Amino acid sequence: MMINQGGNSIEFNELEAIQGMVNGDISSFNLLYNHYNRTVHANILKLIKCPHSSAEILQDVFVALWQNRHKICTEKSVGGWLFVVSYNKSLNALKNNLKGSISYLEELNKEFVDETETTDFEVQYQVQLKVLDEAVSYLPARKKEVFKLCRFEGRSKEEVALAMGISLQSVNDYLKQANQAIRKYILNRYPEQIAKYILIILSSAFLK
Repeated sequence: MMINQGGNSIEFNELEAIQGMVNGDISSFNLLYNHYNRTVHANILKLIKCPHSSAEILQDVFVALWQNRHKICTEKSVGGWLFVVSYNKSLNALKNNLKGSISYLEELNKEFVDETETTDFEVQYQVQLKVLDEAVSYLPARKKEVFKLCRFEGRSKEEVALAMGISLQSVNDYLKQANQAIRKYILNRYPEQIAKYILIILSSAFLK
């Protein structure tokens, strides 16, 4: 894929960029930021509805990516990581805003807040991402490819249609069918309440 940086077109290889970032290369990190920031920001805006706050969360997400670079898998797209982390950070921001504006909720939700503050944030998104990866792995090859390109790599449907040599309608159909198959897999694989929670978490960024 070609991207533009400082007026120069360069070839973007995501796995090479991830490996470079893991090794501490700032320019590789910048390539990943340039590739994903618009898509991640758009997903944050769907929840936060405030350009200023969403921009701050976006920066927090990429700061977290840099800080956790040594834990990132170098063999698959970083898109899933970014979208799950951005979703969790957005939910935390909404919770904090609500808690700050309605004082009585602090006491009402004290036990909940205390518990979530001690939860390992990384464990939360790793579990969510693992479930999604598991469900995606069972998709037929073409649907899996369309889903990963659109949802994990942030490609537009038009880009995916061109890259795969298929029609835009086929991309839409594959994506819709993949979403349905993933929902069905999770609902069948996990207890009802856990499955519903997982689907709520994943729906904003992935199953749309």
